[in-house]
Amino acid sequence: MRTVDLIHRKRDGEELSVDEIRYLVEGYTQELIPDYQLSAFLMAVFFSGMTDREVGALTDCIVRSGQTVDLSDIPGLKVDKHSTGGVGDKTSLIAAPLAAAAGAVVPMISGRALGHTGGTLDKLEAIPGFRTNLTIEEFHQQLLQHGLAFIGQTPEIAPADGKLYSLRDATATVESIPLIASSIMSKKLAAGIDGLILDVKVGAGAFIKRQVDARRLAQMMVAIGRRMDKRVQALITDMNQPLGFAIGNALEVMEVSQTLQNAGPVDLTRLSLELAARMVFLAKVAPTLDEAREAVQNCLLNGAGYRKFRDVIQAQGGNPQVLDRFELLPNATGVREIVSPRAGFVSAIDAEDIGRASAMIGAGRDRKEDAIDHAVGVILEVKVGQRADLGAVLCRLYYTKDERVEDAAQLVEDAFRISTHAPEERELILEVVG
Repeated sequence: MRTVDLIHRKRDGEELSVDEIRYLVEGYTQELIPDYQLSAFLMAVFFSGMTDREVGALTDCIVRSGQTVDLSDIPGLKVDKHSTGGVGDKTSLIAAPLAAAAGAVVPMISGRALGHTGGTLDKLEAIPGFRTNLTIEEFHQQLLQHGLAFIGQTPEIAPADGKLYSLRDATATVESIPLIASSIMSKKLAAGIDGLILDVKVGAGAFIKRQVDARRLAQMMVAIGRRMDKRVQALITDMNQPLGFAIGNALEVMEVSQTLQNAGPVDLTRLSLELAARMVFLAKVAPTLDEAREAVQNCLLNGAGYRKFRDVIQAQGGNPQVLDRFELLPNATGVREIVSPRAGFVSAIDAEDIGRASAMIGAGRDRKEDAIDHAVGVILEVKVGQRADLGAVLCRLYYTKDERVEDAAQLVEDAFRISTHAPEERELILEVVG
């Protein structure tokens, strides 16, 4: 079996066998197949797609590339949440503590920034001292004690996905629906979960631009989970404008703190509550979805979710005081204001342009080995539908290095559309699958 032959066949749209997919996954994981050949294969998949059988085989091979975590001795159903990637999407840091505070056990395996979108691990690592590289034993112990742990991929958990994840980011193949589905589901299934709520983003700031494709991805992941006898649901949510006001790692941690204290943006709060409620429902902590919604709402209002996040930060080596004292987080040294060129209504904010600008000044990666600047990012001052006067501040760029700031500022300026009439209000949650 030769790698080049499999690349050729996938390039031409042929279906690969389980053994052929296993050969590619094992060969790359064991460094027998070089980056440049797997890059070519990923690009072939990007253009030619994969059948459901191929996606199932790829997911299974990635799961089997490491060990499956055994959480069976922890009482209750274990439920995770995952987003397909958005701009300003920090819901994991809000929904997970709320769900855990309401009684769900949440083993959260998270990822890093991909393309123009942020990563949960990068946000958490903006907190001084916070460790995402827990061992499996530490992960297990923290779930027993706190009911919530955030962890990155370890050498034991789906190691093939860890390698492929970085390569996808550096080869412009992030948006491939089969690769997204297998990546997400493999690491979730390897983490020993019983249930999973998926937030499938669609729109300008998402990897998936069309709702029909988002629905296909959601259905594909729900089907993979059900074949493995897991409780899985997916929400398809709008990502045409950034979620909340903050984009950038430390800036988003600040907004998470505000939201868990019931002082966050309306859109972010609403979506986080719905995701948390569905996690609680899938964990069978509440018998109905309405009762689950009431439970997580109470955990927001009485501060239980906020306290849970503080406890987890401390348990994972971080300084929980950052949630009250934002000066303890990384802070930018420069600020650039973007003002409205005319009076009118904000009719659109291109989330992808905002995400690209934030990544450009250091909040994301151009190459897989790039370091993240946790301090930088963008704070919106207005959202779609609000009125802006001539010269009013639309947003602020926070940076630590001067290079690329002008280009980023131009990108952000171009992201805003100012119109004479207010736009129609868009739904945030578009569909439920599963």
